[in-house]
Amino acid sequence: MDPVELADYADLAIRDADVADGTGAPSYRADVAVKDGRIVSVVKEAAAAGCQRPRARRELDAEGLVLAPGFIDMHAHSDLALLRDPDHSAKAAQGVTLEVLGQDGLSYAPVDDRTLAEVRRAIIGWNGDGDDIDFTWRSVGEYLDRLDHGFGGEGIAVNAAYLVPQGTVRALAVGWEDRAATPGELDRMRRLVADGLRQGAVGMSSGLTYTPGMYADDAELTQLCRVVAAHGGYYCPHHRSYGAGALDAYAETVRVAREADCPLHLAHATMNFGPNEGRAGALLALLDEALDAGADITLDTYPYTPGCTTLVALLPSWAGEGGPEAVLGRLSDEGTAERIRHDLEVTGSDGCHGVPVEWETVEISGVTVPELTEYTGLTVRDAAARRGEEPWTTARRLLLEDRLGTTVLQHVGHEENVRAIMRHRVHTGGSDGILRGTKPHPRAYGTFPRYLGRYVRELGVLSLEECVAHLTGRPAARLRLPDRGVVREGYRADLVLFDPATVAPGATFDRPRALPAGIPYVLIDGRFVIEDGRRTDVLAGRAVRRT
Repeated sequence: MDPVELADYADLAIRDADVADGTGAPSYRADVAVKDGRIVSVVKEAAAAGCQRPRARRELDAEGLVLAPGFIDMHAHSDLALLRDPDHSAKAAQGVTLEVLGQDGLSYAPVDDRTLAEVRRAIIGWNGDGDDIDFTWRSVGEYLDRLDHGFGGEGIAVNAAYLVPQGTVRALAVGWEDRAATPGELDRMRRLVADGLRQGAVGMSSGLTYTPGMYADDAELTQLCRVVAAHGGYYCPHHRSYGAGALDAYAETVRVAREADCPLHLAHATMNFGPNEGRAGALLALLDEALDAGADITLDTYPYTPGCTTLVALLPSWAGEGGPEAVLGRLSDEGTAERIRHDLEVTGSDGCHGVPVEWETVEISGVTVPELTEYTGLTVRDAAARRGEEPWTTARRLLLEDRLGTTVLQHVGHEENVRAIMRHRVHTGGSDGILRGTKPHPRAYGTFPRYLGRYVRELGVLSLEECVAHLTGRPAARLRLPDRGVVREGYRADLVLFDPATVAPGATFDRPRALPAGIPYVLIDGRFVIEDGRRTDVLAGRAVRRT
């Protein structure tokens, strides 16, 4: 074979795959060829038609496998994991080729030295304390550059996009006080958000049950969302309540986004806690009314009923004013700690979504102090019984001794709500996966194969083609990515091959880090990151900037 002829060959030809192309259209059998990180040809029914099949240096027989675009995790907490773990099989093995970071209003850019230290303490339960990370960046652009040049310049395990975190912006411009921003502070926040978007962020997130983002009123959020809209981004709020005030909280985010004329993406759009059992229809009716009136709205969910957060997040917002050290000081004071307990157990704190906490539903999933590991896997109530004390006493002890680093699962969801919301026309998939802790939520390792295995194959809640579109084409459209999310000539070769008969999560609540089955191949930029079911050493991931 002469050099000229060889140059005409693709790098890879995937033969006889059943292509679910990410649009929701019926799947079809095809050969798909990849060259220089792009899909260069899609030849339908190649074998049967007897037409010219694409020539390639390597061929892969995909008989019996579905070829889909790589999955996009619309809600990820891998902000530091991508810099500490070159393997990152938690996501790569699921077929995830792109994660959206900077979620829930708190992350590590933009910051100054003071704010970085405060944020590291505030979200230690999400990402660890970061002692193993060299925080060389301060701006959004510098963080994205760091992702691009991870691990000696090779890159990172999967692609990553970033949302400017509104809570971090407020901490930087205002601090951790519960008060309105001054005009000068609001102007600074607007500049910080604009800078982040110009540097490549895809939008802005909020954590409206987390301090200090929760201290922003609707007028402040609307002003920031106008900046987001002007730069072509979207607003991604963790809204003010998933419990007693859930519908009002959803309505608030819709009002803010519509007032600002800003696209809206609802993070982990669940209906949890006792008051919301069977009420998914009310949420969907609210969204349909706004959509029919012209609003631009999408949402993401994970296919599980329990939620996951930090133990400190359950506390009332007044207890969080002033930042993490102020919280520890209040917990150390007997009188103030009793006020916190009353808000949690009697009134229903805003941190616990307006519902009195039920300690039997709060499972300790991770701690940062090794001496506390014995409590992981126990509910707070069971841990308290083991110690012979009241649940609040145990919860307070954990918060103080673990210095706010404890993560928890909340078993407060409803399966009928999960299914109803995932059927909606604007639904996408997001893991909301926290990777730290002894027993993390299995959604971190199992979200995408669980959609395909349980909710497609076993339950038929979605068709395979619909589900793939929810996990690929639809999120790519929300991110305004012009060349991802669909199997199409000219598009990037971020691809996954899975067996529809066997794809399933390995992760369970007892074995939360077990890897999935039935996903033998994953490619990013045309390079195998999963091959024959095993992680390669390829680091093909890069920062994906807003275009």
